Amino acid sequence: MIDFLVTVAGVVMIVEGIPWFLSPPRMKRMLLGFLGLPDRVLRGMGLLLMLSGLLLVYVVRG
Repeated sequence: MIDFLVTVAGVVMIVEGIPWFLSPPRMKRMLLGFLGLPDRVLRGMGLLLMLSGLLLVYVVRG
């Protein structure tokens, strides 16, 4: 089980690192854009991402 969790964490780190590797200036602009968003919107985006991830895991793992 721990091997699986470490593998998942590694894959997440790879996927999260791709945009920073490909275009650091664009990622900086995107992060600055987040500063102007209300907390309510950011929370909603976080919730949507978590639910999407949960659904994806449920569909793939059954």
